Amino acid sequence: MREKLIVIVDDENEIVNTVSEYLSNKGFKVKGCSDGDTLFKFLTQEKPDLIILDLSLPGIDGFEICKTLKAKESLSAIPIIIVSALDEEMNKISGLDSGADDYMVKPFSLNELNSRIKAVLRRQVENGFEEKKITIGNGLVVIDLTRYEVTVNQKKIELTATEFKILERLSTRKGQVFSRDNILDYLWGEEKIVVERTIDVHIRHLREKLGEAGNFIKNVRGIGYKLEETAT
Repeated sequence: MREKLIVIVDDENEIVNTVSEYLSNKGFKVKGCSDGDTLFKFLTQEKPDLIILDLSLPGIDGFEICKTLKAKESLSAIPIIIVSALDEEMNKISGLDSGADDYMVKPFSLNELNSRIKAVLRRQVENGFEEKKITIGNGLVVIDLTRYEVTVNQKKIELTATEFKILERLSTRKGQVFSRDNILDYLWGEEKIVVERTIDVHIRHLREKLGEAGNFIKNVRGIGYKLEETAT
């Protein structure tokens, strides 16, 4: 089996060296980058399986790097784990809304980082990214999993990364009911940074943006949400 390639983007050499050594011992190939420019140059030569990204970097900060990667068709499917000393809730939410798949606060446990990496990579496989697209309602809604794009009636709609992930979660298992807690786990793993009712806010905004297709997302009273093909 091919070794998974992980890129660490951090301007602290000690962190890059420590994490690189640890992940190498766990069977990963590792590349270290000290800033965004070095990362983007590397990405013209090779595509990693996952990026570990600091936010406080010289030049382009981590938020912009994340947004730039998710906006590029050829790079948007690369999962990103943010590892940052910025521990305020708004920083975490902004990082996830920029397209990150997970967020860890420094200092962190290397064993936990390894678990988060495995979980993110596993989700990539479980969610069928090889399928490229998911359709809902006989093609009314098309979800492009590699380009992070959603169209309704062939018109592209703008979703935040969190909204996209919620729609992805519901649509990959149509008809299955997901509790709010389950959706939070999917978005942020064990480190839940918001309350369950925040999911209701995201769902409301998602329905509004989907317009007529918003009715595909059903509320299951007292439990959570599901997506059904037939809008009623």
